[in-house]
Amino acid sequence: MHAGYIPFRPMNTQPVPPLRIAIVGAGWAGLAAAVHAVQAGHAVTVFEAAPQPGGRARGVPLTLPDGRELMVDNGQHILIGAYTESLRLMRTVGVDPESALLRLPLTLRFADGTGLRWPNAPEPLDAVAGILCARGWRWSERLALLRAALGWRRAGFACASDVTVVGLCRALPPRLMSEFVEPLCVAALNTPVDQASGQVFLRVLHDALLGGRGHSRLLLPRVDLGTLLPQAAARWLQQRGAVLRRGERVDALHAQGQQWHVGGQAFDRVIWATSAPHAVQALTQSASEAPNNIAIGMRGWCATTARLAHRAITTVYAQAPASAAALLPQPMLALRSGPDAPAQFVFDRDAITGTREPTGLLAFVASDSAGERPTLQAAVVAQAGRELGLAVQPLLTVTERRATFACTAALQRPPAFIAPGLLACGDYVDGPYPATLEGAVRSGIAAAAAIAPTALG
Repeated sequence: MHAGYIPFRPMNTQPVPPLRIAIVGAGWAGLAAAVHAVQAGHAVTVFEAAPQPGGRARGVPLTLPDGRELMVDNGQHILIGAYTESLRLMRTVGVDPESALLRLPLTLRFADGTGLRWPNAPEPLDAVAGILCARGWRWSERLALLRAALGWRRAGFACASDVTVVGLCRALPPRLMSEFVEPLCVAALNTPVDQASGQVFLRVLHDALLGGRGHSRLLLPRVDLGTLLPQAAARWLQQRGAVLRRGERVDALHAQGQQWHVGGQAFDRVIWATSAPHAVQALTQSASEAPNNIAIGMRGWCATTARLAHRAITTVYAQAPASAAALLPQPMLALRSGPDAPAQFVFDRDAITGTREPTGLLAFVASDSAGERPTLQAAVVAQAGRELGLAVQPLLTVTERRATFACTAALQRPPAFIAPGLLACGDYVDGPYPATLEGAVRSGIAAAAAIAPTALG
């Protein structure tokens, strides 16, 4: 368990006097912090620049050629069973994960049927059976992956911080790198294997493969991401007296005596939960007017955060012909990506949502994407024709240019503590996970649990 990680549950230690808490940002991290702070009895005000909560994981509207409108996501997401705190948070705010998420075995299958599929068995038997029964792999390749996995387990799924995923997997055959390691790495870390952190990659593998029965399950949202958590969390907070100030961007805060002033109000503590670039911009400006002892901490935190590089993720929503009865053999397929094939995964939205009115909608996900939208769309259309035998029509392409930080080896991530009474949370803040929904939720929980001991001065 990572130092500083606090399990998500109502605090039952010695009572803490209620505090006035400002949370800047209503993404998944900020909402997790807000829920946890309200459970602890604090008075919470959430500031969100957008009209709706959710941050980079939210629903967006899409209009089909026949005029039907539906909600999709600003990027197709995958959760896994190991995302225990995200699932717990959903239940807390009244969302039933069993109905909101489609559960599938861990599967990395391609359109030709080759690849891995984990059976529904206790760990680690599921991993062993999945590897031994992998389709299209030689026995020497299967045994090589088993040996590597056993070696990682003996080492406690840990390695030196400067080891890359390529260095970690140097002994694996090329097919295993291209059909197992690279798809997993780009999906989880959104960073090329020759740069990605082996340490973080092992943490994800450990929690998914050895975290317990069901932890390796893929969880695909049946509903849009706004419905999956942010909207329910906002209602839950308001029903319990929290204030949500939507459409109100906070570009600075001010330290005065023992309080922080945000949006014209005084607060005892502040949790900053915006994106890294906005946090750097706002807190750098705030430091110029802060007392020296506070300004030093703010500038140091901003310097660390500003060094983070960011990577894009593109999702191309495309419609297949109406004559294509069964679009994909399963709800999610891996794709063979390369210079002219940007997408690593494709999702059958009808199979996932279980709609009674077929849309023929597919979501192609290109992690660590580069290039302009028309070029990416054209490449995905060609890729769909080659690998799936489908002539698709792009309807909506969403690129989050700063979707994640580059989770590179030996990366120094900013800490949660910025200055007395001021903490940060977000998927980029120091923690055990890469830039994932679970990483954001855990960061928010940890920040909220840490607010009581800190004070200005």
